[in-house]
Amino acid sequence: MRVLTVWAVSTLTMLVLAGILPDFRLQSGDGADITQAGLAAAWGAGAFGLLSALVWPVLVRALLLVPALVLGLLVFFLNGSLLLFALSLVPSGQGRAAPETAVVVAAAMSAVASATSTALAVRDDEAYRRRLYRLADRRRRRQRRPAAPGREPPPGLVLLQLDGVGYGVLREAAANGTMPTAGSWLESGHRVMPWRTDWSSQTGASQLGILHGTTFDVPAFRWYEKDTGEVMVCNRPTSAAELQRRAVARTGDGGLLTLDGASRGNLFSGGADQLALVLSVSARRGRANRSRAGYFAYFSDPANAVRTALSFTAEVGREIGQSVRARLRGDRPRVSRGGLYPLIRAFATVVERDVVTAAVIGDMLAGRAAVYADLVAYDEVAHHSGPRGRDTDLVLARLDRTLALLARVAEHAPRAYRIVLLSDHGQSPGETFLGRYGLTLKDLVRAGCGLPVSRRAGRTPSGAEARTAVLAALHRPVEEGDEARPRPGRTDPVVLPSGNLAVISFPDVPGRATREWIERAHPALLPTLANHPGIGFLLVDGHVIGPGGACAPLSDPVAAQELLSAYGPGAAEAVARTDAFPHVPDIMVNSAYDPATGEVHAFEEQIGSHGGLGGEQGRAFLMWPADLPDPESGLVGAEAVHRLLRGWLREADGPQVPVGPAGRAEAESALPPQDPRPRLARGGMFPSAGVPVQDESR
Repeated sequence: MRVLTVWAVSTLTMLVLAGILPDFRLQSGDGADITQAGLAAAWGAGAFGLLSALVWPVLVRALLLVPALVLGLLVFFLNGSLLLFALSLVPSGQGRAAPETAVVVAAAMSAVASATSTALAVRDDEAYRRRLYRLADRRRRRQRRPAAPGREPPPGLVLLQLDGVGYGVLREAAANGTMPTAGSWLESGHRVMPWRTDWSSQTGASQLGILHGTTFDVPAFRWYEKDTGEVMVCNRPTSAAELQRRAVARTGDGGLLTLDGASRGNLFSGGADQLALVLSVSARRGRANRSRAGYFAYFSDPANAVRTALSFTAEVGREIGQSVRARLRGDRPRVSRGGLYPLIRAFATVVERDVVTAAVIGDMLAGRAAVYADLVAYDEVAHHSGPRGRDTDLVLARLDRTLALLARVAEHAPRAYRIVLLSDHGQSPGETFLGRYGLTLKDLVRAGCGLPVSRRAGRTPSGAEARTAVLAALHRPVEEGDEARPRPGRTDPVVLPSGNLAVISFPDVPGRATREWIERAHPALLPTLANHPGIGFLLVDGHVIGPGGACAPLSDPVAAQELLSAYGPGAAEAVARTDAFPHVPDIMVNSAYDPATGEVHAFEEQIGSHGGLGGEQGRAFLMWPADLPDPESGLVGAEAVHRLLRGWLREADGPQVPVGPAGRAEAESALPPQDPRPRLARGGMFPSAGVPVQDESR
């Protein structure tokens, strides 16, 4: 009945469009018989629906290697081509449309069909429940590890990472009704606590620690490695692959998800064999890489493709409108939100959310033991709109509706599921370093090294003070128009920002530069940086240097913590740990932090930032069902979170979840033979033609 209803609505839609669009016609030979026009519309709508079901998946698979944004733009063109072909199948040639009109007609018909089908399946609770039950029962028969007779499978664990949502933001959103699902969970048995990140408070370090058990040698989001001459960037596929390789080599273990796990939308795989949108494997080619298959599984349903494309367009418009309103109101602080940012935001808040959500639904209905998924929407918006405000509240509300949908799906899964929410870091507000002081950190470093800077930066108070300090250090008189000249043959320092943390490296110096070398080669650099009001402290050769040149060796933790007291307990310990990394940069710079306002100064164009010490960026959250063992108070570092999650998996699954490579081999040898039949969700996710993913962004 649902199919017939959708067909009837599609037929009516085609008739209406034929009446209002001049380049689209459905008519008989003389154009006068409405009955024949109706039959032509029914034929065309049926052919279009059949082609969408049979041909569309083949087209999407053929375009699997096309970048996601390009695929999103191709959706309309491909859909229009299918409609033209469907019209060519109408008897007597009664259907005609111009190519550009066909794109509009196809998009409208797909949207109407999707809305009709979703309304019939979701608004009727009983129909929705029956549908989910049938899908769950189908997957229950495909289980790789069937439960012993008379024994239910142990509960699975779904770990949902709300990227960038700090502990304070989560508690406020749950309390004020922005996230009613999260609030109801806290009232009915879930518990929540903050955990403290490492100095590098960003997704690359935190997620590597959570999924692979180590954050060793990840000093920042970006850093320069002298032994290879490469700049490592955590969200670059080649860098992510290398960081994962190093983590596996260090721990001797594949990761948190090595046994019957799924990794969705993450930087790292966690050892899972079911992957979708995982960055560390996205650069690979071959049958072993199924990360991009998540796009195929989702976009193989043309209704999904059109719905997400329309939502993508709506989100771009929403961002442009919010940006214009912020500018008209004169909001401060403010950063540029033009260029490609509206497209990037729409991808993070619509495409990534829809694909990852559908993947998790498929994992739950397939009965997988452990799923880890990252929803990045809030983090992307908060960087440009700030951690709190109407823009981010709307994103949090849509994320909460995703949680509600997953909770409903869990009721029909072949095994019980415990849903754990967590974040990888928070975000700290504040005006950017450039916005506050008129020059970038790179300009300040170059000025402190006596290198030329832009005229605009040179005219700022910070630039003028740095130039004066250089000339004084070099015992040269200060003359109007005088410029410090770099020494010939020397490579410029590499300056890389990571939120309110930045690193400085001198490529010409093998190994780590000593404090004595820096003071001899660039006598004004350290005083220029340390005395700048936008900089909180420096890490140089095992020493912390604060305002006014105050210095404390990390070998004296009491003195170091006293110098870093504004950044909270454990700051000296976090800095000392980073100081021991093999690839620690020559100078690490942390911005100033105001404990009264919680503000920092990002060295990037972000008014909500993270990456260093200071404020809410270092207070992530963990929220778990009460039937799991409570963690010890004071979780510190992503590695501690990994150990806790390992324990929860062992508690849920008994001896089947290994702790190390030896345990993994032992556990895998005890598994029954795999079902030789192909698994439905092999590509990485369950097509939403089976379970509708509600479009919450419109």
